[in-house]
Amino acid sequence: MTNKLIRVLLYDDADQFREAITLLLDQAEGFEVVGNFNNCETAVADIEMLKPDVILMDIDMPGATGIDGVRMIRQKNLTVKIIMLTVFDNNKNIYDAIRFGANGYVLKKSTPDTIINAIKDVNDGGAPMNSSIATQVLQMFAGMSPGTQNYGLSEKEKQVLKSLVDGNSYKMVASSLNISIDTVRSHIRSIYEKLQVNSKSAAVAKALKDRIL
Repeated sequence: MTNKLIRVLLYDDADQFREAITLLLDQAEGFEVVGNFNNCETAVADIEMLKPDVILMDIDMPGATGIDGVRMIRQKNLTVKIIMLTVFDNNKNIYDAIRFGANGYVLKKSTPDTIINAIKDVNDGGAPMNSSIATQVLQMFAGMSPGTQNYGLSEKEKQVLKSLVDGNSYKMVASSLNISIDTVRSHIRSIYEKLQVNSKSAAVAKALKDRIL
């Protein structure tokens, strides 16, 4: 029995880079590139038609930016995983991408193995980031004033959220708390609703910003 291929959809206006990533994934095991486009203006319709598991999204594109694309997608689809794959490593782009629901943030200068592992990680419930990006995220939220809301999280939901903050995948959360993955997903849906976020990375960011744990 063969493992299910990870269906990848790519948005980037740099033709050579888009073709290089497509070739990389075509030659790697476990991936299927279901589409690649030079802008994300039709992203919602593309997702409905192509049904990707993971989206690789550039930021600086003609028409709608990648940040706009994330926002449009999250208004319609909460489950598809989105990795920002970009040259931009400034705080505003990182913050906006996470705030609007990106699951990961990886720089284009990353090695091919890093990009491949990021796709596998996000598909498994992780929140991949280059170490330099993760450092900026921590610095951004460490400098913010703590919030006063507790958001009504149950003790079990706080345990799940703490495990996510620690960088664990859904499988690792389930194992560490001795619960099923379906139960983890149920808790995470409730956490997202209470925190009013759409992704793991946004939940982690809010937990750090508001000192929820």
